[in-house]
Amino acid sequence: MTTINVLNKSGGKDSTATWLYCLEQGVEPMVVFNDTGNEHPLTYEYLDYLESKLGPIRRIRADFLKQIERKRETVQTKWRNEGIGEDVIQAALEMLHPTGNPFLDLCIWKGRFPSTKIRFCTVELKVRPMFDQVFLPLLEAGNKVVSWQGIRADESRARALMTEREETPEGYEIYRPLLKWIVDDVFEIHRKHGIDPNPLYKLGMGRAGCMPCINCGKQELFEIARRFPEEISRIAEWERIVKQSSKHGGATFFPTANGRETEGIYDNVEWSKTSYGGRNYDLIKVLEYEDVPSCSSQYGLCE
Repeated sequence: MTTINVLNKSGGKDSTATWLYCLEQGVEPMVVFNDTGNEHPLTYEYLDYLESKLGPIRRIRADFLKQIERKRETVQTKWRNEGIGEDVIQAALEMLHPTGNPFLDLCIWKGRFPSTKIRFCTVELKVRPMFDQVFLPLLEAGNKVVSWQGIRADESRARALMTEREETPEGYEIYRPLLKWIVDDVFEIHRKHGIDPNPLYKLGMGRAGCMPCINCGKQELFEIARRFPEEISRIAEWERIVKQSSKHGGATFFPTANGRETEGIYDNVEWSKTSYGGRNYDLIKVLEYEDVPSCSSQYGLCE
């Protein structure tokens, strides 16, 4: 039986550190990037950079063509039976076509965006396509599959409960070699091998994945909005599309801010400029909004 080591590569620091650790152990992994379609252009450029330095990266994407087709059938039959207005039905049918962008197509199918409480994005955009497109064919060919994951215990309570190795019901093994590492260890292995981290970490981002992520914090949203206004405009357009494909016409990327319902991404951006409590503007933030520094890092990478 041949062992195939598969590295789940995001655009972030931990998966890059895992790749470097693999190479230190003499392991040449199959590196796979799940393209959600909600990544920053700098991340795609960074993947090209890593390929030039470390080796090939296989890129995969989820496909929701069949799910959207089934929803069209549901809209044309069940929605009418439920008394949904014809104008709503026709508006939804107008939008219910695959765009080719996995994240947007997922939300069109669901009629909503994922949230911190209902995180269907991880399963649908990463876990399922990785299994269907990569793990399953390898397992069916008789290989032993080890999934190397750049997960650290100090990232969250849930991750602190994870084990270094885990056998899955699907038949592959999960290996988390960085589980006990701290963030300094992660950047140290980058420096050791002369590999730059994703440039987003020098631009105020705490993570380098979806832009923005549903777990995006207030300060990170503030940085995204002032540095990358085009990403905010894209989300606003996605909100318009997903709302139209929704039965009840309501879908915002961040449904709440400071415990209140929001009107959309631009409302959230305004909230990101407020002080603690979210009621009054933070005067320093307001002044800083237009004065964007060339480098700002949560991890001290600007020296």
